[in-house]
Amino acid sequence: MSDRVIIVMPAYNAARTIERIHADIPPDCFSEVIVVDDASRDDTAPIARRLPRTTVIEHPVNRGYGGNQKTCYDEARARGADYVIMLHPDYQYDARVIPATLEILRLGICDVVLGNRIRTRREALAGRMPWQKYLANRGLSFIENVLTGQNLGEWHSGYRAYTRKVLDTIPYHRNSDDFVFDSQFLMQCVHFGFKLGDIPVPVRYFDEASSINFRRSAVYAVRTLGVLAQWYAHRLHLWRCPLFEPADGHPRGKQ
Repeated sequence: MSDRVIIVMPAYNAARTIERIHADIPPDCFSEVIVVDDASRDDTAPIARRLPRTTVIEHPVNRGYGGNQKTCYDEARARGADYVIMLHPDYQYDARVIPATLEILRLGICDVVLGNRIRTRREALAGRMPWQKYLANRGLSFIENVLTGQNLGEWHSGYRAYTRKVLDTIPYHRNSDDFVFDSQFLMQCVHFGFKLGDIPVPVRYFDEASSINFRRSAVYAVRTLGVLAQWYAHRLHLWRCPLFEPADGHPRGKQ
């Protein structure tokens, strides 16, 4: 494998699942795993240190889901990654699809690949995705697809893969440290003209898997719609939003 593939895991209280998800990663498809532990209150970091080809970075204080990803991507870039896979360590996503994901990136078919858990409604609900989350996911994804011209199965996946160019271009340090980071990042990918696609992954909802509660889900949905509004205002030159201004030395996105 000539390319340097780094898998990043933004971890918080993942002690019960991180070994299982790591064991599912095909051994020949990656160079290194980076686990960023966001001040977990369990044994996530000690367990992760025992895993092969894994580097563990610990935040002394909790920085939030978005703040965790910023560290993940900074470290992957610093370590020379050509491709970066963001894989939640809570075992919700099937790591066996990583080789297929990488092939899509290497062929230049897409610059960004998401795991799509909603191939059909029946499969999503049979995988124990709460129906409220299913409806919210479908509704938000529909709105985002219509307004951006994309055709993603879902916009709210915790399995994501990027080329190095994406991470070098997107000004992700301007994004939120909370969960809306994901929505901001994808809208930035659209704005800067990257090609987005998805790959089907099984749905896994169970007691050990992490999930935000209903209140935070509602806040996330409202903030996601706010990101869409910011992007449209920026495109129409009504307001210059820093999220969609290029980082120094990078070209502007599609206007």
